[in-house]
Parts: sequence; structure tokens; C-alpha cells
Amino acid sequence: MDIFDQPLEIVDRAAFRNGMSRLGSAVSVVTTVFGGKRYGFTASAVCSVSDTPATLLVCINRTSSCFPAFDNARHFCVNTLTPGQEEISDVFGGKTSVADRFVFGEWEKGLTGVPVLADASVSFECELTNAIEQATHRVFFGRVINIRENDEKATLFYCRRRYFGG
Repeated sequence: MDIFDQPLEIVDRAAFRNGMSRLGSAVSVVTTVFGGKRYGFTASAVCSVSDTPATLLVCINRTSSCFPAFDNARHFCVNTLTPGQEEISDVFGGKTSVADRFVFGEWEKGLTGVPVLADASVSFECELTNAIEQATHRVFFGRVINIRENDEKATLFYCRRRYFGG
């Protein structure tokens, strides 16, 4: 019998989450505007897709309190945090109400009106081009229409359930 003919078991949730905790990533706050209100969440599931055209993806849990806004918005911004902005990550991580999150950090309006963190390491303002559902999440694909870089700031990383500065 060929190995591909045998059903393979999927690892359990705890083992997967523990393994993924070792896959370090940059910490970003993804923002949008919908119905005249600002929304945002902390994300580590952000990835470059292509440079022609410049496209990235971001994943959001469909049970997130700000999911309906992102699901209906046309634009979003991926704001990559810097060391010293751990509190912003924690606030946007879901333990603070959506209405109170933007009290932390200095926010400006981007080209499309979405919130852009003034002192982020880098911010990618995007136009939504596609979205697909995968398990508990929706994956948003965005064509990058503006980039703001901060040459003097490093990037904040998260690995093994801890923050690391660069």
C-alpha cells in the first residue's frame, strides 16, 4: 500500500500552536476604516505574495470583533511595529475594546483614509484585491498602493510567546 493511500492524522491544536510559537515573525497592527470608524487588530500572519504587482496577504480570524469591518472595507494598512511598541501590540491583540485601541500610538490618515501609525517601522497601505476563507480565518490579499518606511526604527518580532527588538 502506498503511503498516499493511507489517511494521515492531523496534529492536535495544542501541538500546532506550540510549534507555531517557534516560527518568529514581525508584529503588525492591521487597520481599516468602515462606517466612519477606525478598526485594527494585531497580526503576525502577514506575508509578501508578489512584487509584480506589489501584493501582500494578511489573515484575520472570522470571530474577531473587527472582522465585519475588514470584511466590508476596500482598503487596509499593515503597520509593522518597532521595539518599544509592545503595548500597542497588546492593546490591538483583542483585550481592549475596538473603540479604545487608537488611544495608543500616534495615528495619521493614509492616502485612502485608513489609519497609519506615524512611527511604524514600515506601513503598507493596500487596496483589497481578493479574499478567501481557510478554516477559521479569512485571507485578505492587498495590492500595495503606498509604503512609508522609517529608516531609523528597527522591527519588533514575536517568537516563543515573547517580543524581541531588532
